[in-house]
Amino acid sequence: MRILALSLDLDDTLWPIAPVIARAEQRLDAWMQAHCPAAARAFPIPAMRALRDRVAAEHPELAHDFSAQRRLSLARAFAACGHDDAALVDAAYAAYFDARNAVEPYPDALPALARLAALLPLASVSNGNADLERIGLAHHFRARVSAREHGVGKPAPSIFRAACAALGVPPECVLHVGDDPALDVAGARAAGLRCAWLNRDGRDWTGGGDAPDMTIADLAALADWCERHAGRTMAA
Repeated sequence: MRILALSLDLDDTLWPIAPVIARAEQRLDAWMQAHCPAAARAFPIPAMRALRDRVAAEHPELAHDFSAQRRLSLARAFAACGHDDAALVDAAYAAYFDARNAVEPYPDALPALARLAALLPLASVSNGNADLERIGLAHHFRARVSAREHGVGKPAPSIFRAACAALGVPPECVLHVGDDPALDVAGARAAGLRCAWLNRDGRDWTGGGDAPDMTIADLAALADWCERHAGRTMAA
């Protein structure tokens, strides 16, 4: 089957997410110390993480919406300290979200994105809440599909199919690229896409029978492959 388009995961595919979240939590904590010291004392970073985990567990209907989870966590933290102010939540979340989008792409990511976008239409498919406009990468993508906007996240087949529909390419002609064996590889396979596992760390495959169509060490390798094979038949 010919590969006519690509869909790409974002977090831990284009940039490492753990240091981004750590910096965002630190930015939020500093903001709270400056604007709501009582809440900062009651909910230092570890306590705020635990609160967010409780909110996520109590609200499975928000599993696809990390922004809503974070806002609800902030509202609870402020309310516990006697503050019931939506504007305070908005301002705190804005500080967090600004830092959440201060990502540092992997060294291979930006050159590879430029090469890939010149070859094939790209879509992003993400469970996270990164804003490609803020980050400055939106121009590479013909379509952007997030779990928050779609209403359900990976590995649900519908989010992959939504990306294919936005690209105007049938699923069997789209190669999805991501780092997570379950969310990306198994999810894409269930939706009828081809799939490439981004394995930056040389891990052993742990995805059982849902083996990827290819394994790549970085996005430069993907761009190399696409320059050789874009639009051609991919072996089954």
